[in-house]
Amino acid sequence: MLQNRQALIERRIPAMARLPRPVFSRAESLPAGSWTPTHSHPWIQLSYAIAGVLTVRTARGSFIAPPQRAVWVPADVPHEVTSSTRAEMRSLYIDAAALPAGFDAPDQCCVLVVDSLARELVLAAAALPPDYEEAGPAGRLVGVLLDRLAALPRVAFDLPAPVDRRLVQLCEALQAEPARNDSLAEWGAQLGLSERSLARLFLRDTGMSFADWRLRLRMLFALGELEEGVSVTRVALDSGYSSTSAFIAAFRRCFGMSPGGMFAGR
Repeated sequence: MLQNRQALIERRIPAMARLPRPVFSRAESLPAGSWTPTHSHPWIQLSYAIAGVLTVRTARGSFIAPPQRAVWVPADVPHEVTSSTRAEMRSLYIDAAALPAGFDAPDQCCVLVVDSLARELVLAAAALPPDYEEAGPAGRLVGVLLDRLAALPRVAFDLPAPVDRRLVQLCEALQAEPARNDSLAEWGAQLGLSERSLARLFLRDTGMSFADWRLRLRMLFALGELEEGVSVTRVALDSGYSSTSAFIAAFRRCFGMSPGGMFAGR
């Protein structure tokens, strides 16, 4: 999930002044370490990996999509995309004017749960030519896809980014080494803050407590290793847990399911 940009493989962005159709799809096979530099575009993007784990970063934080999840990126939001593992990516570029009436489209980056019907519709759309016939079967398929996207629930697979420079230092250290177990008091001593002041600042900047933020970081960090087939025991240790059972309990608390449940049938 978290990588040194110097080791990443840059992914090129297609140069388009406008979309050829209300929904334009791209199918890509990404090697591990793929990176798309920060950019924006005047259309919505849905980034979905049928295999692998995608991370979309914006000024608000990181949004992580393992299989059966997708990242919704509103128009004109600067973002970058990375994949720590090999990924089969399917991207949809969507003209906001094409969204069905009543679609409460997210105005911020978020992660959506992709159900089996939405998955098949995305795959079918990805197989369409760029200039598909809007008045024919292809256009009707796209309409059904947009209706289905409107029904997909959001899920908290994001990691809010702090603004305060001291918290940025703390969070970057944890992202580089998620297994660190320094207490909030120990971090406060390193940053010249009392434990209470640091806790209050962390909550103000991220909307989460330090403990909850670190838990989510560790669980999101674990997704890439789990997708690659690393054993749960190894992932637990890499994430700072002394036992597999403690890691599984934390994973279930964060995501509402076990690691096996999330990656079943990947």
